[in-house]
Amino acid sequence: MRVAVVTPYYREPRPYLQRCIESVRNQTYPEVEHLLVADGHPQPWLDAEPVRHLRLDRAHGDYGNTPRAIGALLAASEGVDAVAFLDADNWLHPEHVASCVEVARAQTQMPDYVVSLRFLARDDGSVLPLGMGEDISGAHVDTNCMFLCRGAFHALARWALMPKPLDGIGDRVFLASLRAEGLREVRTGRKTVYYLCTWAPYFRLAGESPPPYAKEPIDATPAQRWLQELGPVEMRVTSRLLGFDPRSASRLRSGYET
Repeated sequence: MRVAVVTPYYREPRPYLQRCIESVRNQTYPEVEHLLVADGHPQPWLDAEPVRHLRLDRAHGDYGNTPRAIGALLAASEGVDAVAFLDADNWLHPEHVASCVEVARAQTQMPDYVVSLRFLARDDGSVLPLGMGEDISGAHVDTNCMFLCRGAFHALARWALMPKPLDGIGDRVFLASLRAEGLREVRTGRKTVYYLCTWAPYFRLAGESPPPYAKEPIDATPAQRWLQELGPVEMRVTSRLLGFDPRSASRLRSGYET
């Protein structure tokens, strides 16, 4: 089972990218290839790394959705069996890919996608002592915890086709599209993704002062308002692009739960 890990990057510092690349290189599962897609700001040193380095000639300002789609579609067209996503500031446990493959292969029928869980990590690599209620319940799946098998490859283009007003809640929109189709989901139940926490509320919940790079949650109200204001024709086109009617999804919002 060939697996591609796709990493869109923008202007992340070199140490972040090196940590990301090393975590993919250290996967215990042998058939893994790593694609990095520069969103308008390529870093030439990556050409010497054991990765596929793709360059887009301009930035797209969509939270990595466009470079993510391009890298994933390229991997799918070249015959991989699964695509995982890893943002440039995050990193993987060595058994992340192996655990996803193991769960997928254990099913009597190959699932369409596998989901894992994540740690909330500080910049120094340590883990915040918080649980993620939405993650544990399955109500939310972070992009970095998605492992798409061939049965979900038709959805890969949705990252790029997603209307720009929805980019800020893109992970929720994408997950909702998979579930609205009734695609078969299985879960590893393991935390194998280290997610660099950049959300100030989580640090406060842990009794810590938010670091300088932390920010407040994305306000989903503009996206919700945009959807509400679409006319029938625009909504029909939007539903086709997304693969589902977004008005039917109950959790297209941002926010945080512990």
